[in-house]
Amino acid sequence: MVISSLADSLVRGVETIGDSVSETFFEPVIRLGVTGLARSGKTVFITSLVANLLDRGRMTGLVARQEGRINAAYLQPQPDDTVPRFDYETHLSALTGPTPHWPDSTRAVSELRLSFKARPAGLLAGLQGPRTVHLDIVDYPGEWLLDLALLDKSYSDWSQETLTRIETRSEAAGYLAQVNGADSSGAHDEPTAQALASSFTTYLNQAREAGYYDCTPGRFLLPGDLAGSPVLTFAPLVASGPSRRRTLQREMERRYEAYKAQVVKPFFRDHFSRIDRQVVLVDALGAIHKGPQAVEDMRRAMADILSAFRPGRNAWLSQLLLGKRVERILFAATKADHLHHTQHPRLTAIIEALTREARDRANFAGARTEALSLASLRATTEEVRNHNGTELPCVRGTLLDSGKQAAFYPGELPEDPAHLLGPARNGADAWLGEDYGFMAFAPAQLTMKPGDGPPHIRLDRAAQFLIGDRL
Repeated sequence: MVISSLADSLVRGVETIGDSVSETFFEPVIRLGVTGLARSGKTVFITSLVANLLDRGRMTGLVARQEGRINAAYLQPQPDDTVPRFDYETHLSALTGPTPHWPDSTRAVSELRLSFKARPAGLLAGLQGPRTVHLDIVDYPGEWLLDLALLDKSYSDWSQETLTRIETRSEAAGYLAQVNGADSSGAHDEPTAQALASSFTTYLNQAREAGYYDCTPGRFLLPGDLAGSPVLTFAPLVASGPSRRRTLQREMERRYEAYKAQVVKPFFRDHFSRIDRQVVLVDALGAIHKGPQAVEDMRRAMADILSAFRPGRNAWLSQLLLGKRVERILFAATKADHLHHTQHPRLTAIIEALTREARDRANFAGARTEALSLASLRATTEEVRNHNGTELPCVRGTLLDSGKQAAFYPGELPEDPAHLLGPARNGADAWLGEDYGFMAFAPAQLTMKPGDGPPHIRLDRAAQFLIGDRL
């Protein structure tokens, strides 16, 4: 096992050196990771970003577009032949067709390569012609990213932490009753193991629906072709001392270690460790609507996600010797179109506060971070309505469940994010004297002029931060 791991690390190091030399001296590659927890809008973000980079009429915040230095942008086959292609065309048709609808969410790793012909800026502009810059966009579920924290935990530590964390959650009542009745020191019995794993998976799905974000292992929620395999047939148990051979506890421990070795490590090695720019999408409005506990759970999940990154600067020599680091990280609160623009600064302040600790660590390590609120695809329009003599800033759109047009006032976000984060940290059950509404809107029918991508909010600013310096 040790020799195999050393050999694998050596091969990966040689590949990294080759990629770094090629990118440094020939055609540069920006490898952008896109992640976020469920329903944060990853698929829509990538689809709209690509569409707006191909037709840049709405990308006024992208400096290379302002200065007219992008001669062309075009899609190419992605370089990784074993990774599924991000189905950009199908997703764009879903958003812009005659009956627009939200595309299916991310369920596995996928990739897309967008290449630019761009002229350099500054002194080099007159000395060399346009060069090719590749943007490789890697889409992966945020739930899988949370699994990276398992690499440093033993099965007993993970079991104890998980059972302690979920003991007060109503969604876990069924599983806790089942696990308390199981004899972890008894002989391993496959039907018992499968029943426990199935019950734990049911809990994870219910917890995610209830607004919890610490739902690991992530592949239990998105199993893909691993569904039903032993590597996904384990669950946390109440330990009854050191595990002995052929007991239920030992078999669960073995499968947990196999999950880390055969599922989590390959994901880190093949995808995550090669990313040098990262955007983390956050549905902060959805968490606020669900209440203080959901906000605090999201804050902890964001800290866990960011602990998985290796932030720092990617000087070409450090890439050769140490491997790639994530040099720019964008934290984006999505669905800003669900609020009137006057509240966008408050939403940005909330996402800044939620990610403050992680951003400070990344900045200290040499990475650049930024937080903003955006809408990858604008689904609403704004209006002001008079209600009992008070003017309310509203948004209007097509309701997802009924298809009817409605104007909506979601409530006013606090100017000080501490008014949300304080009750969340203190374990409050509800917001005191406030009710933050949330409506699900369907995408609007679009009529786009030639040269324009889909309407958005601050997607151009996000692109400038993530890739503008390399164009």
